[in-house]
Amino acid sequence: MSAPALQLTDVVREHGSGETVVHALRGVSLEVWPGELVAVMGPSGSGKTTLLNLAGALDRPTTGEIAIDGVVLGGLKPERLARLRRRRVGVVFQSYNLIPALTAAENIALPLELDGHPSLAARQDARAVLKDLGLDGLADRFPDQLSGGQQQRVAIARALVGERRLVLADEPTGALDSVTGEEVLGVLRARCDAGAAGLLVTHEPRHAAWADRVVYLRDGLVVDGAAIRPDRVPA
Repeated sequence: MSAPALQLTDVVREHGSGETVVHALRGVSLEVWPGELVAVMGPSGSGKTTLLNLAGALDRPTTGEIAIDGVVLGGLKPERLARLRRRRVGVVFQSYNLIPALTAAENIALPLELDGHPSLAARQDARAVLKDLGLDGLADRFPDQLSGGQQQRVAIARALVGERRLVLADEPTGALDSVTGEEVLGVLRARCDAGAAGLLVTHEPRHAAWADRVVYLRDGLVVDGAAIRPDRVPA
């Protein structure tokens, strides 16, 4: 049987220690398989963003194990971890995280160029993703020349470019109007239908409706939803 694109096993994340310790996640297990989109919902402070940061190898668990495409992250040296994250994982941040001195196309192409792709080919790929998101006329604009919604779509394009097998999105439609937001979710859904795995953090039930499964977090625990795809659970 193939490995999940993302697997968390009994993951605990604590901040601080002693009486001031904050239990962000309390033994969460979750699998996301190629071809599926999983939505994570829950109230503010439930651990959704912590889960996404751990899934994207932007943070490390206090205890437990995280694997991407069957590769356990805990034992990787920093340079190999960075390479795996750059090649396999696309992350859409709430705050965009665009580089002001780069154009939209250059921002999107940057992960590919850092991974050794020729600049011309990387920027052609960037323009193709921008076209998919309805931004083909904005490739040469800088972030401060874009609206908040346009910047968010550029950030989403950066997460989708290349052969990323795992796309992580933290409220990716927060700065978008409802029509554009639905278009962006459609692009994410199409990428998963083409074989990628997606993890979507959202507070909107209508956005979660695009997902194959919905997992609910509260106080750092999975309290509802199928954390493991039912057809993958051994009999």
